Amino acid sequence: MKNAIIIPARLQSSRLPRKVLLDICGKSLIQRVYEKVKESKKAQRIIVATDSDEVAKVVENFGGEVFMTSDQHKSGTDRVAEVTQNLDVDFVVNVQGDEPLISPDLIDKIIEMFENDKSVLFGTAKHKISEEEANDSHIVKVVTDVEENGIYFSRSRIPFHRDGGHEYFQHIGIYGYKKEFLEIFTKLPHGKLEDMEKLEQLRAIENGFKIRVVETEYKSIGVDTEADLEKVKRIICG
Repeated sequence: MKNAIIIPARLQSSRLPRKVLLDICGKSLIQRVYEKVKESKKAQRIIVATDSDEVAKVVENFGGEVFMTSDQHKSGTDRVAEVTQNLDVDFVVNVQGDEPLISPDLIDKIIEMFENDKSVLFGTAKHKISEEEANDSHIVKVVTDVEENGIYFSRSRIPFHRDGGHEYFQHIGIYGYKKEFLEIFTKLPHGKLEDMEKLEQLRAIENGFKIRVVETEYKSIGVDTEADLEKVKRIICG
């Protein structure tokens, strides 16, 4: 099966402006992400999707592949969908452009999910967390069925375990899509739950589509604030 890893990279992020070009020990954030993705053993092609000429030039200068997209997209998923429509692939993996510590092994797990089960249309990941973390509304939680399909994603603690002692899982924001499903997904109407939780993946569940979820030891560290940036610098730079 043919695959591609697509990294959406928007320059004008709201919480941390121009973050994809911020310096991390001599390399831009987007280069750090790209190089980490390159460590994947199964990725066949890696593309940065952006509407910024400045970002495109930076990526081309370090030898990366760029696809220039429309500047009208409302989400990274829409940007990924535009690129996917122009590729000869069976599925794509959407890696966030602000995760310089993304696990190559997790990328390979997502790819294997599609290779091993042709029925999978949409895939993502989860990571085990503490009960204290489960109470944090900034951490998105997920519960799955016996076949590891997502039942629900929420900013609230789910599931509620009356007697305590239950395992909780954080949703990790990496997504795999079959090409034909992604075209369908971006045309689906927004659902009430999606708008309430502000979680795009709920659109699939509300419209009757399954989301396969793979467990990983990787704990997501995205760069959304100055504090996140300093934390990542300490890890990468030592």
